[in-house]
Amino acid sequence: MSDRPRLAATSRTATGKAVARLRHEGRLPAVVFGHGTESEAVSLDAHEFDLLRRHVGASTLVDLSVDGKKARPVILHGTQYHKVTHRPLHVDLFAVRMTEELTAEVPLVGDGVAPAVEAGGTLVHPVSMVKVRALPGDLPESIHYDLAALVSYDAVITVGDLDVAAGITIQAEATEIVARVLAPRVDEAAVTPEPAPADAAAGSESAG
Repeated sequence: MSDRPRLAATSRTATGKAVARLRHEGRLPAVVFGHGTESEAVSLDAHEFDLLRRHVGASTLVDLSVDGKKARPVILHGTQYHKVTHRPLHVDLFAVRMTEELTAEVPLVGDGVAPAVEAGGTLVHPVSMVKVRALPGDLPESIHYDLAALVSYDAVITVGDLDVAAGITIQAEATEIVARVLAPRVDEAAVTPEPAPADAAAGSESAG
């Protein structure tokens, strides 16, 4: 048995305004689609999906079972949210073929502490996600890199520095900066001495 996250779905015929009743009953409308696969309208348990989406990313394979049938791997291709409550309104599930490469966005995670930050700098991440292409079973949930390389304010970590397994292609320019440390700003008011008051200067001259 696969150790992938599991999700149960039920076939649905409700469309249009009738979908509102599904949501009222705690069901979430969704569509399953993929290359060579007819689109299939289903519904999910809204609470079960909410728990799942907190732990999976756009590249995480999920075993979907519809009406109790044999599970098949899908990824959460897209989720539509309510503008006010931010609750999920609709989900697109992409049925993958394990022998066909696909592209997904993967988060970048910096590990450790940058020496330049300990020296007073500020860590910035110009790029926090990258698109990768690989077989579904090889898609990483995240890509980690070591912040220890940022030893000075001139040091940078680029896409080309990222270490990924064979069979994974990062679809971004190798020179694109992933992380760097900005030097602390110098407060000119704190380091520029204030001029002596005019009356104090005149007093010192007359005293001389």
